[in-house]
Amino acid sequence: MKKYQAPGAPKLLAVSLSLMLIGSARAQIQEVTVTAQRAPSLESKTPVTMSTLSAQQLSDAGIDNPAGVAARLPNLELDNAADGLRITIRGVSNADTTEKGDPSAAFMLDGIYIARPQIQNLSFYDLERVEVLRGPQGTLYGRNTTAGAINVISAAPTNRFEAAAGAAIGNYGSRKTDAMLNVPVNDALALRAALAYNRHDSYLRNGQGTPYSLGLDRDDLSARLSAKLKIDADATLLLRYEHSKVDDNNDSFVPDTNFYSGVATGNPVWRGGDTRAQLTNGFVPPNSAPEQGYSRKTASGIGADLSWNLGAATLYYLGSHRSYDHDALSNFYYRVAPGFALGVHQAFSGDYAQNSHELRIASNGGGALSAQAGLYYFREESSQLYSFRDLGALGLPPYYVFPHGPTIATSKAIFGQATYRLSDKLRATAGARYTDDEKSRVGSTNFQQSSIFNPATDFKLLNAAAMGTHQSTWRLGADYDVTPSTLLYGAVATGYKAGGFNDGCLAGSVQMGLSCPAALAVPADTLFYRPETLRSYEAGVKTRFWDNKASLNLSAFHYDYKNLQLSGVAIVQGAPRFVTNNAGVARVKGLEAEGQVRPTAQDRLHYALALLDARYVSYSPDGVYSWAGNKLDRSPSHALTLGYEHAFQLARGELAAGLSARKSGAYVIAVPTQLLQYRVPSRTESDATLRYRPTRSAWSLMARVKNIENKVHPISIDSFGMVVPSDPRTVDVRLDYRY
Repeated sequence: MKKYQAPGAPKLLAVSLSLMLIGSARAQIQEVTVTAQRAPSLESKTPVTMSTLSAQQLSDAGIDNPAGVAARLPNLELDNAADGLRITIRGVSNADTTEKGDPSAAFMLDGIYIARPQIQNLSFYDLERVEVLRGPQGTLYGRNTTAGAINVISAAPTNRFEAAAGAAIGNYGSRKTDAMLNVPVNDALALRAALAYNRHDSYLRNGQGTPYSLGLDRDDLSARLSAKLKIDADATLLLRYEHSKVDDNNDSFVPDTNFYSGVATGNPVWRGGDTRAQLTNGFVPPNSAPEQGYSRKTASGIGADLSWNLGAATLYYLGSHRSYDHDALSNFYYRVAPGFALGVHQAFSGDYAQNSHELRIASNGGGALSAQAGLYYFREESSQLYSFRDLGALGLPPYYVFPHGPTIATSKAIFGQATYRLSDKLRATAGARYTDDEKSRVGSTNFQQSSIFNPATDFKLLNAAAMGTHQSTWRLGADYDVTPSTLLYGAVATGYKAGGFNDGCLAGSVQMGLSCPAALAVPADTLFYRPETLRSYEAGVKTRFWDNKASLNLSAFHYDYKNLQLSGVAIVQGAPRFVTNNAGVARVKGLEAEGQVRPTAQDRLHYALALLDARYVSYSPDGVYSWAGNKLDRSPSHALTLGYEHAFQLARGELAAGLSARKSGAYVIAVPTQLLQYRVPSRTESDATLRYRPTRSAWSLMARVKNIENKVHPISIDSFGMVVPSDPRTVDVRLDYRY
């Protein structure tokens, strides 16, 4: 008997099968192409410990600047301190954000090294992804990568017409807008333009009895123009121009007594308290009246990225010119004795210019050997004027003025790396880099009676130094395909951060018509500090399982640091100076795990776990007390991040609800020049999102809450006792349209 079949049943069955296949594909974890080894490769097949956040992940989490990235990734702290972005990877950081300092982790935009932390925390907009590489990257990325490297990669022009716009409003007067337009002019040329505007009021409360607004605010406008030109079938040129203007407030701190008791005794103890009180600056200076603080920054950059296929190899050129200007006025809380602080005004103006060039050649083809080699050049020149006033109450000159410049830093390098396929599954890699660095600066410390130097009443001390350092760094590694979806890798590598100098001069030196008499000279071992070096041992596994619905990236590492560079303000020859010293030996070891799980097309889970033991092996901040065994700054022993999102299918669209939480163990922020250690207790911080996307519609709507607990903690503490707090609870609603 012939079975009855409803009309259209085969078609319905085919549609059902198609939907099932689509749902299965959606449930799988999507592959991400990265450039961590300076060539495109799948992240799951790249034998480097790294994390990647796509543009969609950044948008869904409401991450619109670098400081928001750390909540999603293991062993990473990115803090928007008053003096710039503070990067801590696996417990290693750097506090010297002055023109003579260098970071321990490189921050890059489209592969271009951005030297100054003050301009690194700009808006995220129209990005393709963010790559975070951990551990020394001294072979392919160069100096100042002992802790790792962060590469923010913007979207390049494409060969199709695209347009997008978004706007958001929230508490604290938050308002954000961004837009993008991509136009393919012809088969050879495509243009792209993007801009972003972000603004919110201060998170701090003024309890000083003045009408002035405080910091932890935001007001920035950024724009980017890109052009991608296909010169011929083998050569492509990508040009980018960027410009940013930031007009906010540097008074983004409160006294450390808002969070701690016992500071005057040298033993700070966390006292917790109400968030509103912690975010209130109630310090009334006994010696001066606060003024309206401000910070005005302008940054611009132009870059060229050329690739030229020569057949057996491809030639790459990456070059950039960037400039940055900064004017600011700050009202400092300036502790001069236990339990006693003054109000000090600091005025600052500075201009910076940097140029970088890299020429690299990489082999093509599928042979057993792949290799790349290159030359690198970097130069930064800057001038600054620092001015401190209102210390007359201590019987000191009313003005301390630091005219510095030019400060010049150059770095030249030659590098190469090769990978040889020993078998179908096993590969070995070797790389090396030689770097030569030079630094110089001229300037002075002026003791003045007024804002204008008067030779009859005022006095200058010479600040002048020059030094050169060089280092060879290398990497040896191997990786093995355990299965088609599981990669095992290991590496031994070294890292290097250039040495530098402090304020002062060597006896007998002469600059700017100023001499350095022996009575005022600084010994060489105090004036100069040595390069920071690292040897790293690391092993890891990257695997995808459960029909590509789950992933795990697992790594274990051990670091041996020498001459770790630590910085802080100290009084030298009667004047406040920013001093960097070498901390002897430090040892870091730990374990990291992160991944995703997609059990269904409607469910998504991400996780990250970090275990860390980062301690000094030998270090004495003052030559008397030993801090051996103490933890490095911002190095919690454990941190766990969990996030879950579920998509509800509605009649006319999709509603997705997500929750992400990060639990961090306690850690320490130390001020070595004051022999102070501030313990930041363990905490949990959670975010939630709700997103609606109509079916076959170009618009979407999202509501977000960050820091649901509304708890704040110190993200930086300086030598004067000024704390920059973290952000309180923020709420916003965002509308997006994409054509």
